[in-house]
Amino acid sequence: MSKTLETVPYVDLNKYAGKWFEIASIPQRFQKGCTYTTAEYTLTDKGFVLVENRCNNDIANKNKSYIKGKAFVVKNSGNAKLNVQFFWPFKGKYWIIDLSEDYSYAVVGHPNRKYLWILSRTATMDDGTYQHIISRIKEKGFDISKIKLTKQ
Repeated sequence: MSKTLETVPYVDLNKYAGKWFEIASIPQRFQKGCTYTTAEYTLTDKGFVLVENRCNNDIANKNKSYIKGKAFVVKNSGNAKLNVQFFWPFKGKYWIIDLSEDYSYAVVGHPNRKYLWILSRTATMDDGTYQHIISRIKEKGFDISKIKLTKQ
């Protein structure tokens, strides 16, 4: 059994809020056919983060695919661990495992290492930054052969 997945020590949710572009991911069934994928996070005064995911989905014969959910911060996690809920009562773990100092990119994973998203504030990422992130993801025990670039 591999060691516990480490998250970043602290996330400033005010800086994290806003729009992110998916650069790459370990593709999931619910994302099949998605291109131009974005996630937007909005802080609420109700104690949770509003999560809005969008993509173009040609396979589903839809121009756009949209889902809205809520993210709840796990206590004593430095805001780096959240539980995201799109369908009640199911919640998924959303752990921020890498984050640039200037909040220009983030990497989100699941402790089982079967879910992973590389996010950026811009629709593209320079290859040097991307390769550096990939090497750190590999060190954290993810199977990098499963990571696929997202068409933006």
